[in-house]
Order: sequence, then C-alpha cells, then structure tokens
Amino acid sequence: MFPYDPQILACLATQPTTIAEVLATQQTIDSLTIPGDGLHWFNRLYWQVTQAVAARVALPPGDPDAFQNPALLARLDVLFAGYYFRALQSCLAGQPTPDCWQTMLDRRNHTALARIQFALAGMNAHINHDLALAVVDTCAEAALEPTHDSAQYADFTALNTTLDSLIDTAKTEMHLRLLGDALPLVSALEDTLAAWSMAAAREAAWNNAEILWHLRDLPALATGFAGTLDGLTAVVSKGLLIPVP
Repeated sequence: MFPYDPQILACLATQPTTIAEVLATQQTIDSLTIPGDGLHWFNRLYWQVTQAVAARVALPPGDPDAFQNPALLARLDVLFAGYYFRALQSCLAGQPTPDCWQTMLDRRNHTALARIQFALAGMNAHINHDLALAVVDTCAEAALEPTHDSAQYADFTALNTTLDSLIDTAKTEMHLRLLGDALPLVSALEDTLAAWSMAAAREAAWNNAEILWHLRDLPALATGFAGTLDGLTAVVSKGLLIPVP
C-alpha cells in the first residue's frame, strides 16, 4: 500500500526479545511511515505507551511506583508487542491476519479518517484481542495463574492512570484528519472518543485472560473463544473507523 512497506517488513524479520528492542522496532516504524499513513499514528501512540512501561520497569526496588515483579511486566511487554509486530508482518506479506488488525490496516490511506481514529483502532485491536493472549503466554512461562488477587494483576493495573493520561493527550493532539486538516467542531466522533477507555479495555483483557487460562486444556474451545474475541474486536474497530463527514 505504501512504497516503504518492504522496509517495514524487513525490520519485522527479527522479533524483539527485550523492551529496548521493542522500542527500537517501534522507532524504526515511526521513522519509515509518513503522516498520511494511519499506521504511523497507532505506532506512535504505542511507542509512547512502551516508553512509559519501560520507565516503570526501570524503577529501583523501594520506589513507591516500582512494580512488585518488574521482570514479569517486562516479559509481558515483549510478548504483547510481538502480537502487533506479527499481525503487521502477516498483513504486509499478504498472509492471513486477525480481522481486528486487518480492519485497521486495510484503511491506512483513508484520508477522510482522523489520526486519533487510527490510533484507537490499533489500540482496540491490540488490547481487546492481543493482550489477553499475551497475559496467558506470560503467566504460562512463569507458572503463575492470572487472578484478580495476584501481584501480577496489581502490577498490571498500576499502569492504568499513566496509560489513560497518554490516551487523553492523544485524543487532543491527534484530533486532525489523516493529512492534518481540521475536523468539524461537532461530530459523532466526539461521542466515540469519549466512550473509549484504556483502563476499561485492559480490565476486559484481564478477564478474558482468566477465561483463556481455564480453557488451556480445551484447545478447541480456546481457539473458538479467541476467534470470537477477534470478531467482536473487529466490530468495535469498524465503529471507530467510520469516516467523519
């Protein structure tokens, strides 16, 4: 769709294994993409989110904002980012891609859409679909069950205030059409933006992770649940990507 897509594919050939590598890949995508590419705005917001996570992971023990298990949060960050990178890689290569991601990536050059619409549609796909899967992956590696009364859940939710603040800033700074022209002063988009909450999406993702955890020994049901999650998330993304008149 864009002439630099092969370069993006090349940078995705090696999957990151550390937060520093995740940040480097996001920075490369940011440098390759142009403002007229909807991917640019989701990737930029996600890059800012990852920077916030990296800063919290790096806090020394005893700091009041430090995670109880920073290594686990760092691993979750890496596994979580991998779902985005693989979805982008498969889409650019013309391979099967989750519907929730395909919905946003198919519209990368739709100039009637706003930058914030792309940013939130990407966040919707990544959180409402990918995050539950990444939580299960991370907890399985660490032999820790994802429950609401666990230290890992406390660390997971500790980020909500920071992440909601980033979303609120993006809703203001990205409130422009894709090519930078102004949006109407009043539109249905305002109601859509007001309804989308990072904290609520992450809580739903944790709940879905708990369900998937209990379906691990029932692969057919787990696959079916993940497919339903993809479909429902794609529907929300389509709602987020309705052009503004």
